[in-house]
Amino acid sequence: MNDAVNPHRFGRVALIGRPNVGKSTLLNALLGTRLSIVTPKPQTTRHRILGVVTRADAQVAFLDTPGLHQGGKRGLNRQLNRVARQVPEEADLLVHVVDGVKWREEDEDVWQLVAPRAASSLLVINKVDKLADKTSLLPFAAEVTRERAYAGVHFVAARRGDGVAALLDDLVARLPEGEAEYAEDEYTDRSERFLVGELIREQLMLQLAAELPYATTVEIERFEDGADLTRIGAVIWVERDGQKGIVIGAGGAQLKKIGSAARRAIEQVLDRRVFLELWVRVRESWSDDAAALKQFGYSE
Repeated sequence: MNDAVNPHRFGRVALIGRPNVGKSTLLNALLGTRLSIVTPKPQTTRHRILGVVTRADAQVAFLDTPGLHQGGKRGLNRQLNRVARQVPEEADLLVHVVDGVKWREEDEDVWQLVAPRAASSLLVINKVDKLADKTSLLPFAAEVTRERAYAGVHFVAARRGDGVAALLDDLVARLPEGEAEYAEDEYTDRSERFLVGELIREQLMLQLAAELPYATTVEIERFEDGADLTRIGAVIWVERDGQKGIVIGAGGAQLKKIGSAARRAIEQVLDRRVFLELWVRVRESWSDDAAALKQFGYSE
């Protein structure tokens, strides 16, 4: 029960870090549901994703961000870095996620973003379940925090959920007092159309080799809810004709495989039957075209 001794808390928490450290997996673990898409490939997250955790004593609005990365001179890369740098300004608390006992130059770049807010920032050392030698954790944390004044450190295995509850409790304790801003059953501000597009893109990331997924994006053209079936039509955009052939595959086999896997994932998230149609079209150099980036939702 909330009272003067135990007031209700509300705040925004930004998950930040270099690409592929597990920010989206951590967000999903904190929410207890699948919101952000997850693949082993860097720069899977391309948008600011809001995920809301509501409990009796608090409501936490988590902000998942694209990984802050070096290099990449195309318009899309610049936009991802802009989002990664802007989102922390919206947050009450920052969570800097790193991958195990690795501290890279890009991690230092993120620290420079965190440093002015160090007193309201936590360091999360993720993927600790993958470490063969757990004795390296404490020395690594001591080394990282010797000259970097994080407010606290957590050891987490987001994929398994280890350490996630303790992290959430610590974050809630640090939030300002305030009333909930989202409905109790609201867990994101993203539409079903957006989530569907992300689930299709997730399959592109998982099933296409090498750099090709980074030349693709997804646009939902049709989303029709029927009595017992949702009909979805989506365009997979690529940058060159040769890429189109690879996405479609021999006799359409690759596109069928992508579509089948995406449909199953969409049905699981929407909790209803789905009929999914996919088309592949070419828009040259869309990832470096301001008009295309706006059309495809990357101008937020």
